[in-house]
Amino acid sequence: QVQLVESGGGLVQAGGSLSLSCVASGGTFSLYGMGWFRQAPAKEREFVAAINWSGSRPSYADSVKGRFTVSRDNAKNMVYLQMNSLKPEDTAVYYCAADLGRALVPATSLRSYDYWGQGTQVTVSS
Repeated sequence: QVQLVESGGGLVQAGGSLSLSCVASGGTFSLYGMGWFRQAPAKEREFVAAINWSGSRPSYADSVKGRFTVSRDNAKNMVYLQMNSLKPEDTAVYYCAADLGRALVPATSLRSYDYWGQGTQVTVSS
């Protein structure tokens, strides 16, 4: 069983930055692909960013490319999402997720992920 706990959400003005963190426990973190997803009110959960088990292959949704950066520290069982130039449309609950398949290319589909955190709220004011 893998437990994931996100932190770092909050309220920020448009154009500002936030850094999200996710700590994993209960498994072998260095073998997992890790993803970030978000869900805005009345919308489906959507892919934001992901990184493969080694950290060599990040992947981003087009809507965040160039503004967000995903990274990981396998020694600390942590994955991060640095969010810059935030926009009101980035407002959502952000979730980290673990993909137990050791794929070279990180998965972008929700169905590929086996464990999920409880989420952290990010609110961007205009």
